[in-house]
Amino acid sequence: MYCGIINIIYLRKESNIAMKKISIAVEDFKKIIEENYYYIDKTKFIEDILNDGAEVKLFCRPRRFGKTLNMSTLKYFFDIENKNENRKLFNGLYIENSPMMKEQGKYPVIFLSLKGITGNTWKDIIIEIKGKIFKLYNQFEEIITPILSESESKIFKRLLNKESDEGELKTALSFLTLLLYKYYNQKVVVLIDEYDSPIISAYEKGYYTEMKDFLKAFYGEVLKTNEYLQMGVLTGIIRVAQAGIFSDLNNFTNYTILNKEYSDSFGLVEDEVKAMLDYYDIGYEMPEVKEWYDGYSFGKDEIYNPWSILKFVQSKELKSHWVNTSGNALILNMLLASNSIVFDNLNDLINGKDIIVYINESIRMGDNLSPNNIWEIMLFSGYLTIKEKLSETMFILRLPNKEIQKLFKGLFVDAIFRESNNVGSLIQALVTKNISQIIKSLEDVVVNAISFYDTSKKYENPYQALLGGFLYALDDYYIMHPNMESGYGRADIILEPRNKAWAGYILELKRANTNDIEKEAEKAFNQIEDKKYETLLKKNGVKDIVKIGLVFDGKKAIAYY
Repeated sequence: MYCGIINIIYLRKESNIAMKKISIAVEDFKKIIEENYYYIDKTKFIEDILNDGAEVKLFCRPRRFGKTLNMSTLKYFFDIENKNENRKLFNGLYIENSPMMKEQGKYPVIFLSLKGITGNTWKDIIIEIKGKIFKLYNQFEEIITPILSESESKIFKRLLNKESDEGELKTALSFLTLLLYKYYNQKVVVLIDEYDSPIISAYEKGYYTEMKDFLKAFYGEVLKTNEYLQMGVLTGIIRVAQAGIFSDLNNFTNYTILNKEYSDSFGLVEDEVKAMLDYYDIGYEMPEVKEWYDGYSFGKDEIYNPWSILKFVQSKELKSHWVNTSGNALILNMLLASNSIVFDNLNDLINGKDIIVYINESIRMGDNLSPNNIWEIMLFSGYLTIKEKLSETMFILRLPNKEIQKLFKGLFVDAIFRESNNVGSLIQALVTKNISQIIKSLEDVVVNAISFYDTSKKYENPYQALLGGFLYALDDYYIMHPNMESGYGRADIILEPRNKAWAGYILELKRANTNDIEKEAEKAFNQIEDKKYETLLKKNGVKDIVKIGLVFDGKKAIAYY
């Protein structure tokens, strides 16, 4: 779950007792316990896993929400190797006093992470998978080699030496369960972390069909009707339903953020956050921390982003810490193929509004992935959260917190306006009151990005939504108020400078209805004057106010100021 190690020893002010280190990017449960990192006890997850009747379980959560650490915890709990040493790791934790402690150290464990499978071609991917299998087989070479038959030895060596063909790769996990059962005379626990990482990468890079077919066999051979399997646990971000990767598994249960079960097993609940802030004597009020990092709804619980909390504790700064790179390319590509309805919903979200959308728990990729699937991707990736469930498939969604609001704006702007990379020049123009450059920058946005919208007269004014989305990129310099009540009406766009010494701006946008566009621009300017839209800026201490009437005729803009 966490990357990189902070090699700092914190000391309590009132004593010489060394405080626990902050586990930024430390994903190994044993390392956290043995090297005095702060650990939030999630070992009830083990008890729940064991009480769960499903033989194979898939947990879908956003990146950096504790999936890998939980899987590492399962490994050290179940692993028959070094069981006595590993047992000590759980001293003082919840599971120590559970009846399920009897299962500790009882099973051979296969722990495979597919993180980092990102090759650009199918050939590259096969090489990367061979490397993963090599590392896995290398862990067991010393104990397994002496018990192999001649035929088993040949297959084992080919897999170990990265000489296997695709057929042998597909059965690599199931073959290893057979060998481990043969050695230990005990069924095997199989843990697969980030199972969907290669699927998402394959979809983005154009070899989805090959990956789909491979993984259907790779997972199916080890998880379906495998007499040597004790339990299978998988983690990922999304559940992929297309082409039946898991359709043949009748022993399979999926747990997403929509399920009540395991709702507090990933991420942090408020009591855990309070305890951590208290331990490190952080003087921030909980409402501030809550505004930035809380707001996720997982099943029946409200959840904080654990990565962001850890980074906040380290830096003592309330800012955006979480960057979910997984799936971003997929989201951006889907945005580029989207329509005006999708973008209207995105604008509503940015403006702090809720949206009502259809959500399918299983995401169908391949040829069936449509622009509307973006809501599932964004929800399960951590950019959106559930405000209310209306039915089994209809949900009210919102942005979870202030951190995501800022990240979301950047993602939105990058997707739509990547070809009009003029944010810097626009900021300079606004600060220096270079009106002609301001108009040119806004016109460039329309020229490069208006194709995302239906500009026919049937669609009411896409320009406000388009420019409004773009102007959110100015957030560190200007507060963008869209359709804001001010004076005797609602101004289309008000730009309030964060530095009150800078000029503020009021934009009234119109679509051309006559051939006299210059006259229409003047009317738009006069509307600003007549309805006193400057009231809000004056009230907030802005003295220098620029008023601009802007009329669009297709992609052409005429301004009056």
